[in-house]
Amino acid sequence: MIDKKTPQPPGTLVLVVRRTINANPERLFDAWTRSEELLAWWGPRPVRCTRAEVDLRVGGRYRIDNLMPTGDLLTIEGEFTLIERPRKLVYTWSVATGVAPPELVMVRFDQKAPGLTEVVVTHERIEHAAFRDSHAIGWNGCLDGLALYVASN
Repeated sequence: MIDKKTPQPPGTLVLVVRRTINANPERLFDAWTRSEELLAWWGPRPVRCTRAEVDLRVGGRYRIDNLMPTGDLLTIEGEFTLIERPRKLVYTWSVATGVAPPELVMVRFDQKAPGLTEVVVTHERIEHAAFRDSHAIGWNGCLDGLALYVASN
């Protein structure tokens, strides 16, 4: 149990976000790793994904450009460190400004029943509580978008 009154050292915060989605792990894995599909669902609304590049191999890189409601462009990029299709992805996460050291994201696609999958996003090495809170909003919005996308495609 974490005592919220005791500050955590920088880079040690962890966020876990879960969502059960009506799709199989293969479908969700593909939607998460194909550029053309990321463009359709990525980002909490009203953020819009304007560019998605994925080199899906260990050591391969990805880049996602997010157009913010303010008109600013936020680029997220990193490197894949583990790929276990269709069950798990692990990759580094950096905002292109390079202000903080790379964070780490693990995405699991855990089948709960035929056509029903729990997506678990574990985001680690977060520097500050404000970043964690922002990531929580972002990941929840992304999972909302993913669920809507696979339901309609």
